[in-house]
Order: sequence, then structure tokens, then C-alpha cells
Amino acid sequence: MKRSIFYCALLATAALAASCNNGKAPLDNPSRGSITIAADESFKPLVSQITSAYEGIYPNVKFTLVFRPEQEAINMMLRDSARLAFTTRKLTKNEQRALDQRKIIGGAVKIATDGVALIVNKANTDSLITMDQLRSVFTGKVKTWAQLAGNQKEPITLVFDNNNSSNLDFVLTTFGIKSVDGLRIFTTRSNREVIDFVRKNPSALGFIGVNWISDGDEPLTTELSADLRVMGVSSKPNPTGRADYYQPFQEDLGMQRYPLRRPVYILSREAHPGLGGGLINYLIRDAGSLIIYKVGLWPSVRYNREINLQK
Repeated sequence: MKRSIFYCALLATAALAASCNNGKAPLDNPSRGSITIAADESFKPLVSQITSAYEGIYPNVKFTLVFRPEQEAINMMLRDSARLAFTTRKLTKNEQRALDQRKIIGGAVKIATDGVALIVNKANTDSLITMDQLRSVFTGKVKTWAQLAGNQKEPITLVFDNNNSSNLDFVLTTFGIKSVDGLRIFTTRSNREVIDFVRKNPSALGFIGVNWISDGDEPLTTELSADLRVMGVSSKPNPTGRADYYQPFQEDLGMQRYPLRRPVYILSREAHPGLGGGLINYLIRDAGSLIIYKVGLWPSVRYNREINLQK
């Protein structure tokens, strides 16, 4: 008799839960559930570490990560194939209109400042470049390393991770370049492949997201940085010394000294207080910003640790 009463109670509870949610699966929340996150491939080390740390705090959370060129990542979010997208820009008006039509407010939260790193082979002694010189490379006025006073005589090969790469788009937008016709550009399939190509080709100039080589605690960073130089870049047309050049590392990103810096946004289409919002809050209100700092980027919101001193 008691067992019958117990089973009846379970059935009643299940029926009530189903009716409250119209028979649908329960919605995710900041500590439970699973969602898909799309991200530009240049942010793979950053996104992987952030999500792994969050899953470590909440065992009932699962993130499915999809790394694509930036526009594809944004399109996944717009089509509801991903809840969040890590990008270097906000939505355009047309993209926002796609969410408006579905009555989804959406949002864009800046979480960090990133830099596009310029890498060269260790055999290449030219490790400094000005923005004017780099612009001349992309306009076709400068074609060889010899024109930049380098020790390599071959033409400069510009290496990017993808035809639709955010790294390529950022550089072209920075210099107002509308066409790459006539430029010696080689594209791979990932930032890691850019690094491998540059390591094997002394005439190459590679462009990668700096978080691939800026985490000093990761063995992979040491491995990837081997036999490479990270170029110093100056915004001054006529630098007077090495102090006028900056690399895309933490302090120079935060102090806005490195010229090729860019924002990192999380774009969201979340329509309820769910797992996506939990991750964003973790990064801007909790200790998650320490992970951004560890990876070598500059967090938009620094984590303040309170210390109570007692006499």
C-alpha cells in the first residue's frame, strides 16, 4: 500500500513538472544544462580555457564548442545553431534585424582586448615594423623584405588562417584595403597552421590571435613559440628607437600602446536567464576575468580581490 502511494506521488510530481513546462525539456540555467558556443578560431585557446574552468565549477554544465571563421560563427548564432558567439565586433544593423524579427533582444558584451600578432621566422632578423610600412605591404608598394631592411631577399608572403579570417578582415579594415588582388597571400586552415608555416618559411609574415602564444603557463605556448619572433609595431612614422615599438602583450594591450589591438565580444541570443548569461556574468562579475588575464589578454573588467587585514 505504501509503495502504491509512493509511485502515485512520483507520477503526480512528474505530471506537474511536465505541465509547468508544456512537456518540453527543462530550460538551462547558470549552473545546469548544455549550450553550443561558436567562436572565431583565433580565440580557440581563450574560449577553451574559459569554458573548461566554468564546467569545472558546475559539473552539470556542458559546452559544445564550434570554431569557425568569424562571419560563420555569427551566422550560427543568428540561426539559433549557437547560443553565444565570441567575435571581434558587434552585430551590424542587418544582423540585429534578424534577431529583432524573432523578438530577441540579444546583446554584445566586451570581455577583453586582444591583439593580432605579427610573427616571423627566427632566421628573419627584421623584427620591427611601422604601421606605415605595413600599410605599404598591403597596398603593394613594398613587396620584399629587402625593402624593409631585412636579411631575407625573397618576396614577403602574408599568411592568414582563413580567407574569411577575422585576422585578415581586421588588418584590411585597419588600412582601408578593399581588394587583395596582386598581394602574395597564403591562407591555411587555423592559427596553428599559420605558426607552422612561418616556422618553415623564412620569407613569411604570419598574422595570428596573440592568445595562441601569450599564456606563459601553457606548455603549448612554449611549443608554438619556438623558432619564431613576434614583431614590434610602431604607430609612429619615424620611430627614434626600439622603445617606440610595442608587442601585443598584456600591458601594451591594456595601455592601448599596441596599434593592432581589437576588442573581444560575446554576442548572445539568450532569451531567458540561462547558461549563456551565467558564463558572461562569470567573466565580467566573477573570477573569470582572471582566466582572461592568465591567457595574456587584457580583461575589460578587472577582478578585485578583497583582503581583510586584522590587527
